[in-house]
Amino acid sequence: MLQEQLIEEIKQIPNEKPAEIYDLVHYFRLGLAQEKTPVVRSPRPIGLAKGRLQVPVSFFEPLPPGMADAFEGR
Repeated sequence: MLQEQLIEEIKQIPNEKPAEIYDLVHYFRLGLAQEKTPVVRSPRPIGLAKGRLQVPVSFFEPLPPGMADAFEGR
């Protein structure tokens, strides 16, 4: 059985290292526990902010020189 193999491997670890292994296993187990409790959200209705937001004309203007390069990692 795999759990028994893991236990045997852990027994072979030097005495100063089990705390690190415990931290890893504990962190992994907590991640699994969080995956089991999914957050359920209802979809938002379309148009919630209709009439509350105006996009300025400047939004559609070209970016300043170098700005697009920064977004693209150049």
